[in-house]
Amino acid sequence: MPSIDLNSDLGESFGRYTLGLDDQVIPLVSSVNVACGMHAGDPAVMRRTVKLAAEAGVAVGAHPGYPDLQGFGRRDIAMSPDEAYDYILYQIGALQAFCHAAGARMHHVKPHGQLYNRAAVDPELARAVAAAVHDANLDLVLVGLANSELIRAGQAEGIRTAQEFFADRNYTDKGLLVSRKLPDAVITDEDFAVARVVRAVKEGTIESASGKLITVKPDTICIHGDNVHALEFAGKIRTALTEAGVEVKPV
Repeated sequence: MPSIDLNSDLGESFGRYTLGLDDQVIPLVSSVNVACGMHAGDPAVMRRTVKLAAEAGVAVGAHPGYPDLQGFGRRDIAMSPDEAYDYILYQIGALQAFCHAAGARMHHVKPHGQLYNRAAVDPELARAVAAAVHDANLDLVLVGLANSELIRAGQAEGIRTAQEFFADRNYTDKGLLVSRKLPDAVITDEDFAVARVVRAVKEGTIESASGKLITVKPDTICIHGDNVHALEFAGKIRTALTEAGVEVKPV
């Protein structure tokens, strides 16, 4: 039976501010990416999210981002590769401590937001990200945009990689994510999103925002935890994959 990972970016609440439906989304996915306090999250949120995931038997990964709480890590920050390496290694280490305390094994690392998008096209930044994951733990899986510089950097570093497809985002003709500054960046139609995911997994193709056919061979499917449709997307996508004969499990 073919299989695919279904992941979600969670642990993004902060202090008095609550974002997402983590406790409801976790049982529907096979892995979670936990914010590490730079773009979102705080120590208490990290601990609770790791605990929820561990209790549900869901794979836990670090979701490091730019140090940008106000901008939710979605703004570009001028950062050298060495600085990026330090920030990523720091965040991986922080979440690793909470995983250890919860008796859970850290499974993967997936950069967040603009750090993720820039590493997809910037070879130097991609190498810094891959090096940080390599030096943190050789057993970790590096999650990156399918066919991107980040995937190539991880492969060159000799670590395991997982190519990611986004259920709730539109793509450019070059296979990159449509900028969130544009009105068609985020997909809100649940049925459309479900059909795209099944096609990507079964056929290895999707259509870009302009209608161009793009080749994708995903290892993992992402549903953004801060998407207002996250709960509905997760449930319907998991059901559709099961009905299509695809097993949902971690990479």
